[in-house]
Amino acid sequence: MKRVGEYQGSMEESVERKVVCVQTNSSEMYTYEDFESMAECLLSRQPHRPTIGIICGSGLMNLGNKLEERYTIPYEKIPNFPVSTVEGHHGQFVFGTLNGKTVVMMQGRFHLYEGYPAWKLVAPVRVMKLLGVETLVVTNAAGGMNPNYKVGDIMVMIDHIGMPTLAGANPLVGPNDERFGARFINMSDVYDKKLRKLTMKVAQDLQCSTFVKEGIYVMVGGPSYETPAELRLLRSLGADVVGMSTVPEVIAARHCGMRVLGFSLVTNCCIMDYATHGETNHEEVLETGKWRAGVMQDLIGQVVERINGEE
Repeated sequence: MKRVGEYQGSMEESVERKVVCVQTNSSEMYTYEDFESMAECLLSRQPHRPTIGIICGSGLMNLGNKLEERYTIPYEKIPNFPVSTVEGHHGQFVFGTLNGKTVVMMQGRFHLYEGYPAWKLVAPVRVMKLLGVETLVVTNAAGGMNPNYKVGDIMVMIDHIGMPTLAGANPLVGPNDERFGARFINMSDVYDKKLRKLTMKVAQDLQCSTFVKEGIYVMVGGPSYETPAELRLLRSLGADVVGMSTVPEVIAARHCGMRVLGFSLVTNCCIMDYATHGETNHEEVLETGKWRAGVMQDLIGQVVERINGEE
């Protein structure tokens, strides 16, 4: 990739560079050259060349605190890049090392309910690919529908159901650029089996396997939470947890040829009948994320350390 200049600066700085930031109409789809410009901007502001990308979900932003040799770049410093609008999403890339592996972490993702089209909210995944990322770890906060799940459980994703993507809000809709991937992609085994096996082994080593599950995530559009009738429908489809993100990013990662590993943190138990009283709110999601953050950090950190060495 053509570089725009050599990095000059220190850790925890967003160093100003002479990068041309020409804003485009929000309705115009990104081109490959747009993604190259975004990637070049990031490469010019810090020295790391990551091979692993991590997307932090609601309440899980503190994962970034484990990075060493850390460099932070706010989204607004990147040409034509979207910005986060959700509480608890910091809106920045964090580059650094995690247990010896060079990573880039998104502290703040984008959602359909913010008004972004699907192709735009996966821009970070495209940029990560051009940065050299080969493995993507996605995390999210989700509501538990499986009656065997408890608040604070961690679910390793074995599959997903994308309600918006099935209805047409797929990030691959539109012109296809073969430099990223083929027009039609196979979505079977999208969550890497070897990485899932490694994760369950790490959970045993950390003695947290009693609350680390494997299951299916379903995405809805949001931002309204689901009605009891909707939850019963989603559960009947085989889903264990429900959330409002992740699936578009995973589709884009698959399109780019990345390995994918997904985690859902159960932040609330869904109310699926009319007799139970209770209310789901975003503050509860954030607080549960903080409560279980230490275990999530250790689990993901150990998995990242062993990536490429798994059986």
